Parts: sequence; structure tokens; C-alpha cells
Amino acid sequence: MSEESFKTENANSVIKNHMIWSMGAGFIPVPIADFFAVSAIQLDMIRQLSKVYDVDFKETEGKAVITSLTGSGLARLGARAIKFIPGVGSVLGGVTLAVLSGGATYALGEVFKKHFSTGGTFLDFDPSRLKAYYDEKFEKGKEMAKEMRDKQEKANRMHEEAEIVEKVVKKTTKSRVEQLRGLADLLKDGIINEEEFEKMKKKLLDADIE
Repeated sequence: MSEESFKTENANSVIKNHMIWSMGAGFIPVPIADFFAVSAIQLDMIRQLSKVYDVDFKETEGKAVITSLTGSGLARLGARAIKFIPGVGSVLGGVTLAVLSGGATYALGEVFKKHFSTGGTFLDFDPSRLKAYYDEKFEKGKEMAKEMRDKQEKANRMHEEAEIVEKVVKKTTKSRVEQLRGLADLLKDGIINEEEFEKMKKKLLDADIE
């Protein structure tokens, strides 16, 4: 693997991980908390990408770039506002914000990957020149975030269903064992004979198979 390919692979990993983390932060049910959490995750992503491409990290410049590319955050503010709708607002807002946060983080990461991979640094970073590229990647990032969210929700549902089935099986098995013990007690006390015991036991076991 060439050095360029190695750096690209590492950069993609950094972007994906921070995208996932920012989506998690998007579910924080406190409007101000999620804003600062996502911003901190994005800044850390830029720091990690700087290490990948051996670029001197500038925290102040990094924060400025995040603001210039993501704008005033009106989209995120709008998503957070949904949280205040009675009833479903909190859940709906959290889901929407998670997708927007994931999309924005992915786009931001792609912009820096493109800039750093071509030899750019913080000193020659021009937000206006890369804004169109950011917007393009933001749309792609939102779609990716939606897919990731849907897969996670599906996995969660499957896990919950598996737990329910396991509980039912355990409960049924326990009940059947107790019934068999009851039959054994009836046989022991002479209430039923051996033939009756075998017939009743077979009936219980056949019911399990069905």
C-alpha cells in the first residue's frame, strides 16, 4: 500500500468514527449541550486529520473554519427547535439532529481530507473556495447518516425481539419442567400409575414439539 493510500484509509476511518460520534451527540436531549458536543467532536476530527497528513494543527483556525463552512447553524437550530414540540418533539428532533450532525461532520472531514491531501494547510485554507464541495458532501453525508441510523434501529429491534423470544422460551421451559415434576409427584404418591404417567408425560413433550 502506498503512503497516499495509507493516509487516505486512515483519514476515512477518522471521518467515519467522528461521524458516528457526532450522531450520538445529536441525541443529547439538551439543545445547547448537543451543539457544543458536536462542535467539539468536529474539532477533534480536524485535529486527527492534521496528524494523518502531518499538518500543524491550529485550534483557533480550526474553529473558524468549522463556523465558516457550517454557517450560523440555522439548520441545526431548526432541528433542535422540533424538540420543543409536545409529545413526539424530543424524539423527532433528536433523530433529525443526529442525521444533520452526521452529515455535517462527514462533509467537514471530506473537505479537510481533500485540502490536506493536496498539500494544503490552515494558512492557505479558503472556505469560500471549498464551500460548494462541502455542500455536495453534506448531502451525501446526510444520506449515509440516515442509512447508518436505520441499520442501527433495525439491529436494536432485532435484539429486542430476540430477548423477548428468549424470555418466552425460558418461561415455557420452566413451566414444562414444573409440570413434569408435578406428574412425577403424582406417580410417587400413587395418584396415577406408571402407564398414566407415561401417557401424560408424552402429551406434554409432544406439545413442546408442536
